[in-house]
Amino acid sequence: MRTLLIAAGIILLAIGIAWPVLGRIGLGRLPGDIVIARGNFRFYFPIVTSLLISAILTLAVWLFRR
Repeated sequence: MRTLLIAAGIILLAIGIAWPVLGRIGLGRLPGDIVIARGNFRFYFPIVTSLLISAILTLAVWLFRR
């Protein structure tokens, strides 16, 4: 359990460090991401970005386990 928590912390740290770079290349503003803006309310749900990240991570884990 300790190893899992350490790995999760390292992954979250890496994502946090890489987030500004990912924002510059357009990740997070892909076509298909849902944005609802009304008045002073804004709802943002990055569904396509989430699917893309999930597919990349799945592929990476699959390749790592082989």
